[in-house]
Amino acid sequence: MAKITFITSDNEEIVAEATSGTVMELAKENNVNGIDGDCGGVCSCATCHVHVAEEDFEKVGAPGEIEADMLELEDNYNERSRLCCQIDMSDAIDGVTLYVAN
Repeated sequence: MAKITFITSDNEEIVAEATSGTVMELAKENNVNGIDGDCGGVCSCATCHVHVAEEDFEKVGAPGEIEADMLELEDNYNERSRLCCQIDMSDAIDGVTLYVAN
């Protein structure tokens, strides 16, 4: 089981945990403001854009090519941007903090 901390644009902190699925699904299940997931998790809308905490980026890893192309179109893009629909829940990301970019 992995525990993820979401920080919204209003500085609300939401801690949630799951054993499977994607981080976007976890965010939606826990009503994280700013994570919409309009495309249902197929990497085509960027409404689940997050910035990974600097100390956690290695755990999460860099985006794939298609995800990186989508992120480059985002206004709040930075070197720690990810689409959370492309991050699978696993023990490897336990304790990660994500800042909602939207």
